[in-house]
Amino acid sequence: MVYVTGDMHGEICRFESKNIRHLKKNDTIIICGDFGFIWDGGEKEHRTLQQLGNSRFSILFLDGKHENFDLLNKYEIKTYNWGRVRHICGRLYHALRGEIYMIDGKTFFAFGGGESPDKDMRIKSGKWWKEEMPSIEVMLQAKENLNKIGEKVDYILTHEPPAHIKNLLEKNKNINPLNTFFDFLSENVTYKKWFFGCLHVDQKITSKHVAVFNDLIALE
Repeated sequence: MVYVTGDMHGEICRFESKNIRHLKKNDTIIICGDFGFIWDGGEKEHRTLQQLGNSRFSILFLDGKHENFDLLNKYEIKTYNWGRVRHICGRLYHALRGEIYMIDGKTFFAFGGGESPDKDMRIKSGKWWKEEMPSIEVMLQAKENLNKIGEKVDYILTHEPPAHIKNLLEKNKNINPLNTFFDFLSENVTYKKWFFGCLHVDQKITSKHVAVFNDLIALE
């Protein structure tokens, strides 16, 4: 079984919840960005990553706006269930932007990244990475990956929502090129459900678009 949840921000207590502790050996949990467990490169962090990698279930996380990309980009790229990933350790993987995965007979298009609303403050504190916003080249490659499979997947998983969904949810809208790209995908790709995590709410927005945070959603 595949499960989807939202931002974790390095909070190990999320993995200690009753729902996650009951996951089985062949299950997979997908995290929609802001994983946050790869941040300072310290020994405690290393032990936590080893603990997560030794889980009986697999963990596949998208990057969000608040990741240490200098550390994340050091991990080796491998193939996992059709798509490319950075293999962190054990059963712990980072989903690369624009990759498509086949898990339990279902196809998943994953695309992390976003734009920090507090970018200026993060730059001053040295906790901002320009890699948080995907490049045009990465978006074009993602489009090509979708073209190869007929622009049809079962699920789309992102950190940010499409622009038209963001317009519905936020009063002070800050539409960036990634939101606009997701609008294009929303109109041109066939999919069952779209899950995103950046808004820190658990809410069904439309019949196809779902904001996820603390909930653990089973995908039948």
